[in-house]
Amino acid sequence: MKDITDAIDLSGRTAIAAVDFHSTRIYALDSEDFSKPEHVIAEDPRKRYHNVYHHHGNVDGKYLDDSDAYWGTLAGALASASAIILLGHGSGKANASHHLVTYLEHHRKDIASKIVADVRADIDDLTDEQLLRLGQHIGGIDPLRDHGDSRRGEA
Repeated sequence: MKDITDAIDLSGRTAIAAVDFHSTRIYALDSEDFSKPEHVIAEDPRKRYHNVYHHHGNVDGKYLDDSDAYWGTLAGALASASAIILLGHGSGKANASHHLVTYLEHHRKDIASKIVADVRADIDDLTDEQLLRLGQHIGGIDPLRDHGDSRRGEA
């Protein structure tokens, strides 16, 4: 895998990952700096992903398993997290987060044991801010609120 951008430190943190077959956005939920998520992008050596009229880029119209290299790169990016929340938008064969969980259960049981939730959501339409807030809500790490008076920052 060649494409990992904005790598973030997940050491001892709760991570949320919006998993797609072509790219994944990863946030550290309990981090002080939420400026940008880490992006992991699948390589496309056979140029399958640019033709959107094929089922997941396969001209035969069948779903193909992605390269283990992509799932391995995601595993490496999530390895140092203390807990992992996955978001996926599909079901069945179209469920990328399920493919990741299956890969982790077979190849990286140490990382699979850190998964605390695997949630269905419309990840294509979630902004980075919405992804972060959803992950914080699921993980019980809601941000401190500004009540508009002297209670600023109190729960």
